[in-house]
Amino acid sequence: MNREFEYLMGQNIRRIREDRGLTQEQLAAQLQTRGCDVTRSALAKIEVGQRHIYPDEVKLFKEILHISYDELFSV
Repeated sequence: MNREFEYLMGQNIRRIREDRGLTQEQLAAQLQTRGCDVTRSALAKIEVGQRHIYPDEVKLFKEILHISYDELFSV
């Protein structure tokens, strides 16, 4: 993925997470309970565009945050 796009997508995840009242720790825990090995530290890196987001993670972000793919990918 393009680094700028990853950064913008990470910012979307952060904004939506905060809008839902979730901490990074809480979101990471929800990802982990669904079988996705994302730590709080990894989530922090995703939110600032320093870590790639994998397709299975994209799907779980969509489900956990109750958003559409359009909301997740809007830049």
